[in-house]
Amino acid sequence: MTSGSTGQAEPDRGEQSGLRTALAGLTTRGRSFLAAGVAAAVCAYVLGQSDLLRVGLLLAVLPLVCATVLYRTRYRVAGSRRLSPARVPAGSEARVHLRMDNVSRLPTGLLMLQDQVPYVLGPRPRFVLDRVEAGGRREVSYRVRSDLRGRYPLGPLQLRLSDPFGMCELTRSFSTHDTLTVIPRVEPLPPVRFSGEAKGYGDGRQRSLALAGEDDVIPRGYRYGDDLRRVHWRSTARYGELMVRREEQPQRSRCTVLLDTRGPAFQGAGPDSAFEWAVSGTASVLVHMLERGFSVRLLTDTGSSVPGEGADGFAGASQESADAAGLMMDTLAVIDHSDGTGLSRAYDVLRGGNEGLLVGFFGDLDEEQATVAAKMRQRSGGAVAFVLNSGAWVREPTDVPGALDRSEERLRLLREAGWTALSVPRGASLNELWRQADRARTDAAAITGARGEGGSA
Repeated sequence: MTSGSTGQAEPDRGEQSGLRTALAGLTTRGRSFLAAGVAAAVCAYVLGQSDLLRVGLLLAVLPLVCATVLYRTRYRVAGSRRLSPARVPAGSEARVHLRMDNVSRLPTGLLMLQDQVPYVLGPRPRFVLDRVEAGGRREVSYRVRSDLRGRYPLGPLQLRLSDPFGMCELTRSFSTHDTLTVIPRVEPLPPVRFSGEAKGYGDGRQRSLALAGEDDVIPRGYRYGDDLRRVHWRSTARYGELMVRREEQPQRSRCTVLLDTRGPAFQGAGPDSAFEWAVSGTASVLVHMLERGFSVRLLTDTGSSVPGEGADGFAGASQESADAAGLMMDTLAVIDHSDGTGLSRAYDVLRGGNEGLLVGFFGDLDEEQATVAAKMRQRSGGAVAFVLNSGAWVREPTDVPGALDRSEERLRLLREAGWTALSVPRGASLNELWRQADRARTDAAAITGARGEGGSA
């Protein structure tokens, strides 16, 4: 993915006249020539030396001519910027390509380029370009990198021109900007199957009977390849064409990924903090589920979702899935802590219907919020919770008396409600935790089955 922009220069807002702007750009050499020319002309007039007057006029006119020509030239140089890619994961590099085109009939002098870049992306790039012929172009590039997700403006591009004699230098600023989006890191996840994934395509496909009873059948026209045993003769006689029963209807699996963004639930900051791990984990699960064909929805503790998201979320395994992933990554790139202290808003959204699979990334949970999170399981076919004890990410949990006991108590409460709940240690791999959650779900199902067999026996 690339992004680019092209712009022309904007005149400085403070300029009152072209001559004043041109004279303001005179270098020390240009000012010296002008002063020497004026002094020589005055001396020639006092002494009556015509030859000295010619020399004085030459010295004075040369910097003025250079300033005038350079002033007119600076608006005949076009610049463009192109990002490759425009959306990059945190910790990865993007390349910025700059191109200058001389659209005038005269060659330029020495060109000095400088692009405005936020300090988190690296040092400010500067380039020196040689003389550009009429109709010619020059291309340069530089790299940017950030360990912090976000949206970073690039520009405006500044161009400094100088004449071949070094008499004048003028700065030109382009009006266009570009934006580099640094999205969270996405970790590939293994294909596992949790409870609640039954409704979907691919590995998670289930076909549900759409209708029950002969009178409730909704027929459709016969298509080549349909099984003749599905012909609905009553509808065929009514419509005068071969009709078949629509007994099966594919339903797409749904997955809701809940991200806890409460400020009090997370401690620390920076790319290695617990909150950044939760954001990265959320991005990884969203992309993974989209690739598996799920209808995916992103939900936060405030009850908000991605702008443009449908009632059932974004559909995966379709042509729009890449755009859907881009929209969710753009949302996660700028997501920050919320001012809320509870999960009740998210619960109100979830209790509206069956959400299929629910994957939650939680920060520190007190007893009240753990109870609210436990009730979310009632509205989902399956639920997986990754609970981050953010205090353990900034210090050892043994430094806080009772911290481990409270954490285990919260996990036990979630598990009793039906969650597959895992504690996330500092620097853990989501890939391994994803497999661990699958094993925990399998073990829990085996224990439940064994108890059922024992009770029936």
